[in-house]
Parts: sequence; structure tokens; C-alpha cells
Amino acid sequence: RENALRLGLGARAAFLVGDWAGALRGPFDLVLSNPPYIPTGDMAGLDRDVRAHDPHAALDGGTDGLDAYRAILADLGRLLAPGGVAVLELGIGQEAEVTETAAAAGFAATGPARRDLGGVARALTLRHGSPA
Repeated sequence: RENALRLGLGARAAFLVGDWAGALRGPFDLVLSNPPYIPTGDMAGLDRDVRAHDPHAALDGGTDGLDAYRAILADLGRLLAPGGVAVLELGIGQEAEVTETAAAAGFAATGPARRDLGGVARALTLRHGSPA
């Protein structure tokens, strides 16, 4: 909020606090999420700079790293407008599991996840129903 005010964007921005999407009301044409996706068991092995910079809640994705995806996908149907798109950032090796979880919730990947510069599948795009 402070950054938005400082940049002169305060009148164009809204800030909500809630449990995942609980505070949001759709529909939205686009939903972007960079959820916590690191499995709890991997947290201690993170680089010190990562652990010291980001809050624990921004990193810890639960036992399998997928807790946030399950919560987001549970609300995504009511948040996306018809024809809307969701883009989820992925952790290393999570593309297949997140794609399967999304399919079970009624969403299909529009194709393979986009890869980052290191070749890691990093951004998965979803729509309602069958792949476009």
C-alpha cells in the first residue's frame, strides 16, 4: 500500500487481507499467483539468503509443497470470468502434479508450462475445462 501511494497509484490499487482468495470477489479475466511451493521438509536446506529474505509463510507450501495450489484451485472457479485465464508459478518438478490437481478442479493447462532461464517449468496457464 505504501509503495502504491508513493508511486501515485493509490487510487488505482486495492489491498485486501484474507485467507487465499476468501477476500476476493470476481469475476477476473486474469488471476496470477506466485504461491508458496517449497515442501516443508526442504525449508531448512534453502539458501540462507532466501530464508533470511522471504517470510516463512511465503515459502512453505506444506508437506508436499502443493497446499496453496489446492486452496487456490478450490476458489478459482468462482473468481475467473468466462474465458478467463489463471497463471500459477510452479516449484521445481511440480508441473505434473499441479496440472493433475487443476484437472480434478475442472481446469486444463493451455499447454506445457513456460520454462525459466534455467529450463525449469515455471509458469502454468489454466482455463476452465478442456485445453484450448
